[in-house]
Amino acid sequence: MTLPNIPYRFVAIEGNIGAGKTTISKRLAADYGFKLILEQFTDNPFLPFFYENAERYAFPVELFFMTERHKQLQQELAQQDLFQGNIVADYFFLKTLLFAKNNLNTEEFRLFQRLFHILNATFPKPELLVYLHRPVPNLLENIKGRGRDYEADISPLYLEKIQHAYFDFFKTSDNLPILILDVEEADFLTQPSQYETLLGHLSQKYEKGVHRIKIV
Repeated sequence: MTLPNIPYRFVAIEGNIGAGKTTISKRLAADYGFKLILEQFTDNPFLPFFYENAERYAFPVELFFMTERHKQLQQELAQQDLFQGNIVADYFFLKTLLFAKNNLNTEEFRLFQRLFHILNATFPKPELLVYLHRPVPNLLENIKGRGRDYEADISPLYLEKIQHAYFDFFKTSDNLPILILDVEEADFLTQPSQYETLLGHLSQKYEKGVHRIKIV
């Protein structure tokens, strides 16, 4: 397969839990030789407790995620890297704020938001934000299939809230290109033609704002 050129130096692949962000990011990095940034979520010691008691552990789990993401991106997104080669990441730092808004109470979120904006001020934005959209039943199936014990109690309602948080953000964002890909019927590991279709869409130049495409 001849790979089409992807005209973005920094691509962030986003989506709900179980959407397939990491799978696509790894394949793009392997096929194109992009530098790969993967979210280190398994290192969060509060995460298993959060899924058992969200109200009690929401603030420490979100604070840990934010500081770890910030530390990682500070190391990975040095200015020289943006000029030396392409980057693909399986998350966008802004997800920190979206998840926190969904999980924290009003006072906690107000404090968290102040800290987030301080940390976010110096980061370069991705040149393209790709959002992999799958319906909640599809997500639950994928989550079950990967068999992570601490994800076993994730509820459909929680996934729906996360989904709404992303789409609320998309409605108000006009400062970068956002490509929403409906991938309910897509399996990029077993269907080469669907992966080729994905690459074709990533090879296009998009204006700032939201663009939505269904992959079948």
